[in-house]
Formats: sequence, C-alpha cells, structure tokens
Amino acid sequence: MENKPVKSPIITSSLAPRSRVAPVRTQLDPDRWVDVAIDVLAREGVSGLRVEVLAKKCGVTKGSFYWHFKDRRALLDAVLEHWKLGRIRDIEKTTSVSAGNERNQLHYAIELYGANKNRKGMSIELAIRDWARHDPQAAAVVESVDLYRLECTRKLFVAAGMSDAEAKSRSLLLYACVFGLSLMHYGQFDDDLASLKQRIAERIVSN
Repeated sequence: MENKPVKSPIITSSLAPRSRVAPVRTQLDPDRWVDVAIDVLAREGVSGLRVEVLAKKCGVTKGSFYWHFKDRRALLDAVLEHWKLGRIRDIEKTTSVSAGNERNQLHYAIELYGANKNRKGMSIELAIRDWARHDPQAAAVVESVDLYRLECTRKLFVAAGMSDAEAKSRSLLLYACVFGLSLMHYGQFDDDLASLKQRIAERIVSN
C-alpha cells in the first residue's frame, strides 16, 4: 500500500479564531470637563452643571466623569478654582506697569473692563456671582477675587500719588462703575458714548 502524505486540514476563515479589538474609550482629562462646565455655566447657570448633561456634551459616559471627580461638588470646586486663578492672572496683567505710568494703566483698566467686548467672560462673571448668592463656597471665592482686584488697583492709585484712604475709595468706585455699566443698557443715553466713558474715567483717576 502506497504511503501518501497526509494533508493538514484547512481551517476556513469561519473557523479561524478572531482577534477581538477592544473599542477605544474616550477618556477626557479634568481640564476638559472644567472647560465644558464653564461653557454650560455661562449659558445656563450653576443649575445646568449636571453630570449627565456634561457627559452628553462631551460625548462620553458618566463613568469618565467619576474617573476624575469624586462627585459633582468636586467639579464645582474645580470650576471655582479655575475661575479664581484666571481672574487673578488677568488683574495682575492688567495692573502691571512701570513706575510713572500708573494713571495710564488705570485708564486702560477702566477701558478694558468697561468695554463689554468679552461677552462670554461677562456671562461667566455674572453666573458665578449669581451662584455665590446661595453657595457659601462660591461666595468666598468671589470675595477673594474682588478683594484681590481692589488691592491691585489700590496700589496703582497710591503709586499715582493718592493717600491710602483715597486710593481705596477710588478703587471701589472704579469697579462699581465698570461692573455696574455691564448690567445696564445705556446705548441711547448719549450720542458719543466713547467721550462719555472717557470723562467718567478721568473723574475716577484724576486728583
């Protein structure tokens, strides 16, 4: 009997083991969650900061949120801290000036904060302040930012030659003016708003 080589059985593709590729899971970093939360805060207020809503906007599951944050309160604290640090950096940059140019820098600060060009920034500011009305932690953060802003401009007024008492009153007047204007609709009050704002700034800054 002739010995014939035995052929190995052919494994068809239907029987061949298939390697399973695990689906790629999107994992956002904490900063991304905070950025999205701040966008929602500006439009909907703090009541809009719900984990389910944020996860949907990010295109991920709630599990991704809890990978980075213990709970919703932890996210709220991160949002407050982000806003606080950003405002501190902003006012430091705005009030940073070489000796002898303090008055010009004060005019610049008034113009910058009173311009209302950054509508998103103002929406965030107003949402944070509304939040602070009924949340002690938010209130504490807002107070710390306000005091830091006041102190930075107080130093500018003192450097410009005013007494400490006068510098404090001018600093408070400055912020009362620029933030008050942000809440008002006065476009039809004067035909030359630029000149009007300039006269107001001069009253605040001049001796």
